[in-house]
Amino acid sequence: MKANIHPEMKDAVVKCACGATFNTKSTKDEINVEVCSECHPFYTGAQGKTKKTGNIEKFNKKYGFNKEQ
Repeated sequence: MKANIHPEMKDAVVKCACGATFNTKSTKDEINVEVCSECHPFYTGAQGKTKKTGNIEKFNKKYGFNKEQ
């Protein structure tokens, strides 16, 4: 590694828009974020479960081919 070319790493405080804070290492003193793991819907469980269907299932449902005759 070359000497004197790398930035200095220091303790940084990460502040979220929801009010949560945590510490990490960075080249900056303070980092502001909009979403963190405490307010993101995926991590809080507020995200709805969606069923993914393929194109064939969508076509069959649209034209009524999925019903047994």
